[in-house]
Amino acid sequence: MKHFLMSMIVTLVATSVTLPQETSPPPFVILETKIITPVDQYNQHLYYGWPTVGIDANDQLFAVASGGRDEHVCPFGRVDFIRSHDGGETWTWPQTALDGPIDDRDAGIVVTPKGTIIMTTFTSLAYEGTLNAAIANKNAGNPNFSETKLRNWLAVHHRVSVEERQNALGNWAVRSTDNGVNWSQRIDTIVNSPHGPIVLADGRLLYVGRKLWAKPELCGVAESTDDGKTWQWVAELPVRDGDSSGQYHEWHAVQTPGGRIVAQIRNHNPANNNETLQCESDDGGKTWTKPHTIGVWGHPSHLMRLQDGHILMTYGHRRAPLGNQARISADEGKTWSEPIIISGDGVSGDLGYPSTVQLKDGTLITVWYEKMQDYPKCVLRMAKWKLLEE
Repeated sequence: MKHFLMSMIVTLVATSVTLPQETSPPPFVILETKIITPVDQYNQHLYYGWPTVGIDANDQLFAVASGGRDEHVCPFGRVDFIRSHDGGETWTWPQTALDGPIDDRDAGIVVTPKGTIIMTTFTSLAYEGTLNAAIANKNAGNPNFSETKLRNWLAVHHRVSVEERQNALGNWAVRSTDNGVNWSQRIDTIVNSPHGPIVLADGRLLYVGRKLWAKPELCGVAESTDDGKTWQWVAELPVRDGDSSGQYHEWHAVQTPGGRIVAQIRNHNPANNNETLQCESDDGGKTWTKPHTIGVWGHPSHLMRLQDGHILMTYGHRRAPLGNQARISADEGKTWSEPIIISGDGVSGDLGYPSTVQLKDGTLITVWYEKMQDYPKCVLRMAKWKLLEE
């Protein structure tokens, strides 16, 4: 896992795309693209990463991310929370909802039928390798670590003891029952994936992901039947012939109108490396098909059900065109459309983890993180877009 972790506000002119159906994505229009996190001289740690966007029954938008960061791997990570009351036109100043003693990373969010907001993350000590190297090179004039930077990293690192740092490792959630004003103590969710759990038709919360820091680190499914207060292990996920489960990362799932649960995987096995794999369950998450390829290069994906019952996947694309893409399935995940290019103007591979929600008027809101040309550190970026009638 440690190796895996190391591994302008712009408004676009609305442009619709309609190409021959056999080679094109569904027609769509990008309405707006902009930065939604604050960028100013008062923020010493501007790096925001690995967000998720959520929505409640009243079209209020929530976005969570790992904020307060120095860089991609560092000890400063916390979970920050912002909201929009006007469909993404404006966003609130970040509120810190969880700040543990070590690095709090990828943040997921889901709103339950009771209105409870559940936010997820995992904790990591991957930064220790970088920190130890900086300490060893202190007298060698390491250009990447000034004395001030090293002092700040050590100040965070030494907030707790070695034993307490180890105890802080885990897969966590916090809950809010008052619309994000207050948050619970952290809850062990057993597994983790960047965008968090989903709500099933029967009211259960299902969390498909990886059992981080356990021995062995299994890929599997956990569930909650009490609105996220407690979690139970349900099933281990199968492994494709020839694959290692240790190379399956960053799952997400969705339930189709017919009741099938579709889950997708960031794959780093030699076969279909850097592609998205998929598996399915027809019994509520108890048993699953073996992962299989769907012919999509890019990851990790976020899945959601559109108002018309179709399934939308959004995912990062870390080769040309650098950015974020989406595909649609009209047959409950059996086949997927050609890609919709949500953004393709990236300047580095430090981007992605897009997730999407749909407003009542059909507008889609996609949020991701990205290193941009004119900003020193990664920001959260949003696209507002619509699917058009064919």
